[in-house]
Amino acid sequence: MSARPDHMRRFATLAALEPPRLARVLSTMILFGAAVVVVILFAVPWVQTTSGYGTVVALHPEDRVQSVTALVPGRVERWFVRDGETVRKGDPIAQVVDNDPGLLARLAAERAQVEAEIEAAQQAMAVAQIDVGRSRQLLSEGLVARREYEASMIKVADHRAKLAESRAKLNRVDVALTRQSAQIVRAPRDGRIQSINAAAGATLVSAGDVLATLAPSEPVRVIELLIDGRDIALVHSGRSVRIEFEGWPAIQFSGWPSVAYGMFDARVRSVDPSARTDGLFRVLVEPAPGARPWPAAEQIRLGAKVRGWVRLDTVTVGYELWRQLNNFPPEFGSIRQAAEAADSKGNGAKAKAKPAEGDSGKDGGK
Repeated sequence: MSARPDHMRRFATLAALEPPRLARVLSTMILFGAAVVVVILFAVPWVQTTSGYGTVVALHPEDRVQSVTALVPGRVERWFVRDGETVRKGDPIAQVVDNDPGLLARLAAERAQVEAEIEAAQQAMAVAQIDVGRSRQLLSEGLVARREYEASMIKVADHRAKLAESRAKLNRVDVALTRQSAQIVRAPRDGRIQSINAAAGATLVSAGDVLATLAPSEPVRVIELLIDGRDIALVHSGRSVRIEFEGWPAIQFSGWPSVAYGMFDARVRSVDPSARTDGLFRVLVEPAPGARPWPAAEQIRLGAKVRGWVRLDTVTVGYELWRQLNNFPPEFGSIRQAAEAADSKGNGAKAKAKPAEGDSGKDGGK
């Protein structure tokens, strides 16, 4: 038996106790683990994030899904496309014809009649203007009364009014002809026919009724993220965002972005100034310049679901746990620093302005 210290010899029972080796190993491991936890809590950095769900949308309005509508009332006589077909700008989609097959012929005849009325009115006005000139000369010579001269001027005004009325009628006929001639509905831009309103082919359609839905090709994609109003004060243009696309294999570590796998980098483009009805704010997110490109449009289409994490300030793991347990908002350090810098600049400007005002007052008093 090994030698015992003198003070231990006084306690024979305590000296006889030998702690098991397993207990010594476990106690050592617990002490080592506690030290590691303390180091992690107070030395390991943690990137704060605020997350939100959203969808992939087109940035430009013309790149979003569009409805191709009928330009004139009538019925669909022929379809030129089917669901899923790719079209170019100006390609025909459908042909709409009027219920009256002789409408175009009657409009053409009416236009010819109005043109004849205009020509007759022009000739009559030319003759009336000659009468005005003759009456003016005879009036100056005293051969006719002034009443006859005024009557000839009234005739010129009447013919001018009839001519204006005929020209207005011609414009209305031309508008009707133009509308009826727009019976071929064409694609407004390059894209793919997403769906066709088959019901329009069996019923009468009015001007503005939807005939087909067109999805433009190669849109500029951005993401609409919905962020909680509690964290929106920390989100501003230029903030880094980590994106996880629906159906794309990815592993996300919120506090350590460098460990994540399958994530895509982005940045905040803009933040809406007001909240939606559900209290969430819409944040537009665009691809980060120089980062890994997003998947192709064939893999991530418009309307795909997305989850994003907006990167905020960097704190310690212990602070982040304390914040989460107390349900506190993320760290406002960057915003506080910016506000203090702005206040210091403002106070400095005021301090400079006050002596100037005092000096001017003194000079004025002198």
